[in-house]
Amino acid sequence: MGEFAGGPASPSPDRGVEPVHTGRPALAEAERVSKRYGETVALDRAHITIGQGEAHALVGRNGAGKSTLVSILTGLQAPDDGEVRFAGAPAPRLSDRDAWRARVACVYQKSTIIPELTVAENLFLNRHERNRLGLVGWRSLWRKAAELLEMWSVDVDVRRPAGELGVEGRQFVEIARALSFGARFIILDEPTAQLDGGAISRLFQRMRAMREQGVTFLFISHHLQEVYEICDTVTVFRDARHIVTAPVAELPQADLVAAMTGEAAGLRQNAARPAVRPDASVVLDVQGLTGGAYHEVDLRVRSGEIVGLAGLGGSGKTELAETIVGLRAPRAGAVRVAGGRPRPGSVPASLGAGVGFVPRDRHHQGLVPLMSVADNATMTVPERLGTAGFVSGRRRDELAREMIGNLEIKTPGPELPVSGLSGGNQQKVVMARALANDPRLLVLITPTAGVDVRSKEFLLGKVEEIAGNGTGVVIASDELDDLRLCDRVLVLFHGRVVAELAAGWHDHEMVAAMEGIDLDA
Repeated sequence: MGEFAGGPASPSPDRGVEPVHTGRPALAEAERVSKRYGETVALDRAHITIGQGEAHALVGRNGAGKSTLVSILTGLQAPDDGEVRFAGAPAPRLSDRDAWRARVACVYQKSTIIPELTVAENLFLNRHERNRLGLVGWRSLWRKAAELLEMWSVDVDVRRPAGELGVEGRQFVEIARALSFGARFIILDEPTAQLDGGAISRLFQRMRAMREQGVTFLFISHHLQEVYEICDTVTVFRDARHIVTAPVAELPQADLVAAMTGEAAGLRQNAARPAVRPDASVVLDVQGLTGGAYHEVDLRVRSGEIVGLAGLGGSGKTELAETIVGLRAPRAGAVRVAGGRPRPGSVPASLGAGVGFVPRDRHHQGLVPLMSVADNATMTVPERLGTAGFVSGRRRDELAREMIGNLEIKTPGPELPVSGLSGGNQQKVVMARALANDPRLLVLITPTAGVDVRSKEFLLGKVEEIAGNGTGVVIASDELDDLRLCDRVLVLFHGRVVAELAAGWHDHEMVAAMEGIDLDA
């Protein structure tokens, strides 16, 4: 496995382990691969070898070269130098798309499923069998689609519109579609970023079953605990180079993070936060709040306090947070912010009351991709950009530059379209907009989903800094690292608060509460 591990592109201080030899034949290899875009070096003599039948993790900070490697491994672009091989044979010509589809497929974080078409149509897009009259044979299509999903144990109605599927269902359909071309090498790009704990467990179960059927996975994730749960081998890229390849079981998590960051530092350890004064003003007062997914929730957050909302999918934590910020209207109960009662179901009213908000999905809820960094960061504060409804470009860019500096957003300037940023920097733009109105209350939903380790640390550190300046914070997440900095965490199960854990909780306590398990029973 490790023929290339620790080679020329791996500075010796970062190697950490000896080259890996798994005994598995190589299914896919990239050797001494380089790629430039103008002056930017995206890959510098990078290499990776994925063994037949394994789950191989590829990790690294944003900008490490992972996305460029994926585009080369899937034939979307050619390397400037180096070679790609499948089962020892050179990769096909870029123009031979059928040959590439028969070897490798990528399921991206952003779904490629067409929501207006049925599951069957998505599975066999542009491959519909037609009769003598040129008409699609629907019964044959449905039968083939059902047989394909049954083969890979995907329980989805093939006649159902794909747009009705959740993230989990769309992913399984995409995997099945890739396998239908004959590929047995699947790249999963941040597959868990939008999944709850139960869906992640089901994905991992399906991956294990597919591996037994001869499928190989390259697993790309920012969530290192998932790497240790599902993968055999891990490869680290940093600054466009290969750093180390090692068996997961032989690479401590602290060493993995050090390889990713280039620093001899372990995982984030949250220092004890100063206790919130009991006489601190109440910035959020929720009483008897009831909606479709949650019931009779009471919650108070004081100035400078960080309160977590934890729970698995269907627990109601996300819907509760979205109600607090005005994305949803409750059926009963009241939300008061800094003593005022913003109109239920109104985001502008919540913003006016002093709420800042980071939504759960930056791609669909947080950003306008074709607009600039400046426009995205300042769209909630038009009153600061001009008078009489007119926006001053100078004022906007000045404010944006201040935000870029404060959030350490890596961009050549405020005019760059936000789609040109890495995932971590896009999330920083969303955070910048949430802070633009100097909120009394900041509500964040899965704030570190799909970002690299350093961006995650920075964002969580910024949350602590904001709370230290007197802002109340609510974090709705099932990511344990997001919840560790909270003064207390309310755990929801089937829509009701079933536990409240003070800072210093153990992982098994939190996970048990989220699963509805009473350890004292």
